Amino acid sequence: MVSAGPDIGDLPEGDAILRLDFNAPEERVPGFEIIDLATLHERRRRRGRPTDLVHRVDFHALTLITEGSGEHAVDFVTHPCRPGTLLWVRPGQVQSFVRPGTANGTHLLFTPAFPPHTSSADRLVNDWYGPACRQLGASPTYAVLSTLLGQLRAEYHRPVEAISAEILQLLLATVLLQIDRLPHPDSGADPGAGGEVYARFRAELERRYATTRRAADYAQHLGYTVKTLTRACTAATGQPVKHVIDGRVALEAQRLLAHTDEPVATIARRLGFDEPTNFGKFFTRHTGVAPGAFRQAHQSRQ
Repeated sequence: MVSAGPDIGDLPEGDAILRLDFNAPEERVPGFEIIDLATLHERRRRRGRPTDLVHRVDFHALTLITEGSGEHAVDFVTHPCRPGTLLWVRPGQVQSFVRPGTANGTHLLFTPAFPPHTSSADRLVNDWYGPACRQLGASPTYAVLSTLLGQLRAEYHRPVEAISAEILQLLLATVLLQIDRLPHPDSGADPGAGGEVYARFRAELERRYATTRRAADYAQHLGYTVKTLTRACTAATGQPVKHVIDGRVALEAQRLLAHTDEPVATIARRLGFDEPTNFGKFFTRHTGVAPGAFRQAHQSRQ
């Protein structure tokens, strides 16, 4: 979800999809903000921004819906929002408010550098591919998270000179660890099962997916064997390393095809393909549809 604060500026070099940076209008605590979702929507309306604006963010956004209903899309999946819905949008994901409706709740934004650098917090913050939505209903976890978010809000709204960034960091870490206790929606996925090897690999994949799709390149750069990477990826996702690499490239291809007007040949080069025909075969193999047909189907819905 979009921060209340960022202004739309020029696209960073090399990024074809609108990206919004963290820039709270009143920086009470650097790298952290907590507001009502309704406040966010009101600020967007005052700035004349379309409700369904498609964009990326460079920060984390956690939202706990407490009343009303609506819909929010993250990377081609539209999530129904109702009391008990927990949304976690991560840096780089593409999203939009498909139908804000009457949904309201607590909207928490933080940069990747803000949480305390404990091993658990680092793993969770650097998991770019965790679930975007969980439906908690009126569960005990919902009550626990509501209480913790209330404590975060109370600390954040103390007089500026009295706010403790450390308390906010520790409370945020507790929120993240409570979320980590939840069952993973995908029964075949458990990012923590891959350990440090998987965490390092995913971070490197995020940096280099447009440069190489060879598992051997990642293994050599990280100092592991391909077998070690495959074992870690299988434990974390149920898929071997090559499938994880190709899946990341295919996701970015889908984002660019659906949310930009760049020619297919340009997208192919952006993702490291020498020939558009090779990109077309790759995309069709991984999505079941040709790039042009995918673009037409998704852009017709916008």
